[in-house]
This record gives sequence, structure tokens and C-alpha cells, in this order.
Amino acid sequence: MPDPSPTTSPTTPHTLLLGLSGPSCSGKTTLSRLLRDIIPHVSILHLDDFFLPDAQIPLRDGIQDWDCIDALNLPSLTSALAYIKTHSTLPPDLVSKEDLNEVGEHGVDEGVIEGWRARVGEMIHAYGRGGEEGKGREVRVFIVDGFLLFSEDMREVREMFDIKLFLRARYEFVKQRRENRKGYVTLEGFWEDPEGYVDDIVWPNYAADHAFLFRLGDVNGEIDTKVCERLGIRVMPGEGEMDTSVCLSWAMGVLYGEIKRVLDGKKSTSIM
Repeated sequence: MPDPSPTTSPTTPHTLLLGLSGPSCSGKTTLSRLLRDIIPHVSILHLDDFFLPDAQIPLRDGIQDWDCIDALNLPSLTSALAYIKTHSTLPPDLVSKEDLNEVGEHGVDEGVIEGWRARVGEMIHAYGRGGEEGKGREVRVFIVDGFLLFSEDMREVREMFDIKLFLRARYEFVKQRRENRKGYVTLEGFWEDPEGYVDDIVWPNYAADHAFLFRLGDVNGEIDTKVCERLGIRVMPGEGEMDTSVCLSWAMGVLYGEIKRVLDGKKSTSIM
């Protein structure tokens, strides 16, 4: 059944807003950049671009807490997402400082990347030849990567996404990767985690904000599939972090299917 929204016109770009969430250092930014390298018309926003000014970051036991909802400018984030959905382009005044932060080597074989790039290109070319519902339709994908996108306190933001992907990572993995990072470019300067920051702030915040997605509230345990299905959240397979190539193939499989659905002029029928 054709999507009844105004974006269904073959001459109007169709916007897909993708939320990519998970704990700190779970590979969100790396995956986002790989998806952008493969798929045409992809833009990335980072939740970190919506932090409050450095002096307004809340304190916990005398230490700035950059990993809580009160550190974010939610009105600005919501406004940016609404602008994207209306105009199918980034707000003109949005400049990402998060792209100044380095990410590690992705380790994905170039052949895997080229294979997905060719597959997407063939699909888009096929639909451009004529005769199909989606002839001439341009699909623009906007990826928002952030550590807190799917929490209950962010439900207004969560409901704006067309696709929701959740990466998993265990405590030991997060702790090792976060403590190996040099620091982060902020709105007004540079931040380095003080000693004990992962144990005192990063992991407790993540656990508190995401316990509802897991059985018995154990974020190192099993996903509550019923809750995730109800919320439309697709969860990375397995029990934790995985090889980036496998993670990329999983995410590309989801996104390829969603782009094809748009080109077919169909609504999404399944989230799992």
C-alpha cells in the first residue's frame, strides 16, 4: 500500500531518519561513517552535537556528568529532527563538532564495503529505469548517532525515527575502549575523563537509562524482545559487541530493505 505521506511524490525526496544508539564506545560513530561511505545521500548528526555549553553540564559529586539527559539541549535536538523531516536536509546552522573527534580503525575489508556499495547502486539504478512505483524517487538517509536516543526520558525523540538500531556492548568492553580514548572535542573546548569516570558515571547512567530494554533489567543480559518489538527497536544480534564487518552487514541488511521498501512505495511491516 503506498505511503500516504507528502513525501511519496516521485519528484520529492523521501526522508529516512535513522536512530543509532547504544552504550559509549559501542561503535556507533564508526558504523555511521561506514554507512555514509556506502549509501548515497546520507548525512550524520551526533547527539554529542547537542550538548549544552561546557559550563552548564550538570555536576555529580563535583564531576561534570556528560552522560545524562540533563547535559543535552533537547529542544534544539527536537527542532533539528523536525526540520530534517520537513525539508529533507540538515538545518543550515548545524555544524558538527563531533566529526572532529577521531574514531578507531574500522577493520572492515574494502571488498565488503565495495560489495555493499555495488548492491545499493544496482538497486537504485534498477528503480531508475522505469516501470516501478519508486521511479525517480530519491531516498535521503539521516543518521543520528547517540548514547541516549531510546531511553524512556527521550521518548519524544525516539518516536521521530523511522529506523531504530541498537548496538550492544558489555561493561568490560566499554570500560577498556572508553579509558583508551584521549578525550573529546566539546562545544567550547576539550574534555578528558577523570579517573573512575566509567565506573562512577558512564556505566551506571547507561544501565539506569536502558534497563527497561533488557530482561530483569540486566543490561549485560538478554534483550526483552517484546519491549523492543513494541518500540520498533532492532537490536544487534548476539550478546554483545561483534566484529565490525558483521555489524555492518546487519545494519546494511536493515537499511537496504528499508530503502527498497520506499522505492517500492510500501509501508514497513516488520521491525525484527
